[in-house]
This record gives sequence, structure tokens and C-alpha cells, in this order.
Amino acid sequence: MNLKRAIKVLLTLLAAGFFVPALADDESEFIEHARAVHARVFTLDAHADIEIPGKPSMYVGADGLSKVSPEKMDQGGLNAVVMALAVGPKPRTAEGYAAAKTIAEEKLLAVKTLVANDSHGIRLVTGSDDLLATIADGKKAIILSLQNALIFGAESTAVDYFFDQGVRMFALTHMGHNDFADSSRPLFIAATGAREPASEHDGLSAKGMAAVQRLNALGAVIDISQLSTEAALQVINSSVAPVVASHSNARALTDVSRNLSDVEIKRLAAGGGVIHVAPFAGYLFDSQDPSIDTALRAIRRDAGIDEDYLYPFELYWEINDPAVKATFLRSARDLLGPISLGTMLDHIDYIVGLVGIDHVGIGTDFNHGSGIAGYIDASESFNVTAGLLQRGYSEADAQKIWGGNFLRVWQAVEGQRTIH
Repeated sequence: MNLKRAIKVLLTLLAAGFFVPALADDESEFIEHARAVHARVFTLDAHADIEIPGKPSMYVGADGLSKVSPEKMDQGGLNAVVMALAVGPKPRTAEGYAAAKTIAEEKLLAVKTLVANDSHGIRLVTGSDDLLATIADGKKAIILSLQNALIFGAESTAVDYFFDQGVRMFALTHMGHNDFADSSRPLFIAATGAREPASEHDGLSAKGMAAVQRLNALGAVIDISQLSTEAALQVINSSVAPVVASHSNARALTDVSRNLSDVEIKRLAAGGGVIHVAPFAGYLFDSQDPSIDTALRAIRRDAGIDEDYLYPFELYWEINDPAVKATFLRSARDLLGPISLGTMLDHIDYIVGLVGIDHVGIGTDFNHGSGIAGYIDASESFNVTAGLLQRGYSEADAQKIWGGNFLRVWQAVEGQRTIH
């Protein structure tokens, strides 16, 4: 590494809240060691949204590109990413189901088009052995996931269609309940002032339970992120294989419904599962500060959205006036203050202390609002490794956090497959 590059990395780490040993001669010995470790470790992001080229998005990077573009994966030394066919709330009608499936199909096509471009050196992988072979060949890997069983309509048999298309991880909900499960974020519709009840199914519906059984039989990983606490615990208890939370943090540190409680994390770990921590300000802010609660309520009132729905950025899409929406988003970000990679690592530390090193990973939620100082996109993946080493984690620990734990779960899930 040349001096200019070393200094740039050093300044990035300092901005993210790390102490870094002084540069030795023309470069930091610590940075060189961290880079060597990062190059050896298998790195996997367990959740990123798919950006469709040519469609405007408020979530991409400042350069207008996906936060997990092939170029950014190369720059950050990221080996693999789980890309989600994610669909937000839609009416639970024939038209709503059709619209949800159309969005999923568009995202599926976008990924297959990306993979078809051989110049990117990316492969779509559908099994753990395929993943290992791809990495051994020096290629990058994409694993497909699906988020929101609304895409299935009201029929759990649609699971098979998406599995046949190469999807290997499934999350039953996004925002809002559906026919399969309760969400951790019941839907609020500003136009009518109506809010879904906290629970519709007391967790999983009969269709949701059948979907869990079908996913187990197919050998697909089940993702509990976005589920209500009751639904998440029911999935964990009913699944014959370990499950994951692909992008959730610790509720004990940031008390929002999207994060997992200690009970959920302990149950997840007891079943061999993994919680993947995200660099998302809304999952990382200091929820213990009463002044934030008071100020956030005022900001939401000014924007005309439900003040009791205290997940910081939620419901911004219900604001019709672009100027009001921009003011709300800017005010919410300013209120939460600067959140750095160090805060995300605090959540990793907490989970490791609670359930051990074998049950934590990284799932960024890039392209859906994620990105913090020191970890703004995939190009800064190295900073995570450096931060872990700075905190005393070993190379073996970093390997587990970055991808080893996810790989172990995937292999265990495949081992329970009964339909071939």
C-alpha cells in the first residue's frame, strides 16, 4: 500500500471513531496487518436490496450507483452478497399481489442481467458448495433472497416457483402484515389515519407455518428479519434447521421493533442461527435519550405523520409534499446525529457477549437507506475488519462474523433438505 492510500484509510478509521496506531515509516503496520487479514477472510453481506438500472432511487450512492456494485465490491474486498427481491407494502388484493410479483420479477431480471455480463466476474450461486467454488475461483458471488410473502399472493405454493428461479433465502414479511405472518412494523396509512393492529395472526398464520415447513423441505434459509417477535419465535421453534436474521440489530441497545430482543437472539442462537448486524442509523441510534423521543415526535407532527410510530424514518413515503418530505428526512438525520461504524460494532460486541461469536454476522441493508460514517457502502468493507481487529477480535473471529457463520447455517439447512 502506498503512503497516500494508507493515510486515506487511516483518516477514514479515525472518522469512524477508532484509535489507530501511528503510521510506521511510510505506512501503518496495523493497516497492513488488517488488510492482510481482510484479504484472507471470506466476506459476505447477508442482505442488500437490488437496484434496477435506469430507475431513480433515493437509496443509491452519491455516484448514482448501487452501494454493492461490482466495482464497490472489488474496492472493499467483498466476496459475496445476498441480494433481496424485496417488495414493500401493497394492497392485499389480486391487483396488489400481481404488482408485488411484478416488482420481484423485475429485480430478478436485473440480477440475472448483471450476472450475464461476464466482465463483472460475478456468479449467481444456488448452493453452499457452489459458493465456495466461486470464491476459490476468484469470482464474486450473488445469492438471491426474497423479502415479503405478499409476493406469493395467498398461495404458499409460490415458494417453489421462486426457489426454482434460484432464490435460496426467504423472509415472510416486510412492512405490514400479510396472509402469512405478522410484521414487526404494522402498516399505517396516513390518508385514512388507519393503523393495522399490532397482531393479526398472533405470529404466523396456518399458511405461514406451511411455508416454513415447505422452505425446510426445499433446503432454503429462512430469514426472520421484519417479523413480529411472536412470529419470529414461532419460526425459530418450528423450523427443523437454523434460521437467520439477515439485517437486524440488538433491541437492548436501540429499542425499535425492527431490532431483535434478547429473547429472540438467545432463541435464534440456541437453534444454531445467526443475527446479522446492519449499518443503518435507524437501527443504531441512542433510543435511551428521552430528548430524541420528544424531538422526533415534534418532527413527525410537523410532517403530518403518526408521531407514535417512532421508528425514526418510517412513513416518509406518506408525505406527499416533496419539500416537507425532504425537511422531515433531513431533520430526522440531524436529530440522530453522527452514527459511526463504532456504534455498529457496539451491537456486535453486545451480541457476542450475549450468545457468543458463532451467532453474529453482517447484513448491511445497503440500497435501502443504510450507510454510516466509516461504512457508507461496500467499498468500505475493509473498515469493518479493521474495526474488529482493533477491538481485539482474532482473524478466526472475523472469519466467522464476515461469512463463516452464514455459511455454517446454509450448510445445515441444505443438510435438512428432503425435496430434491
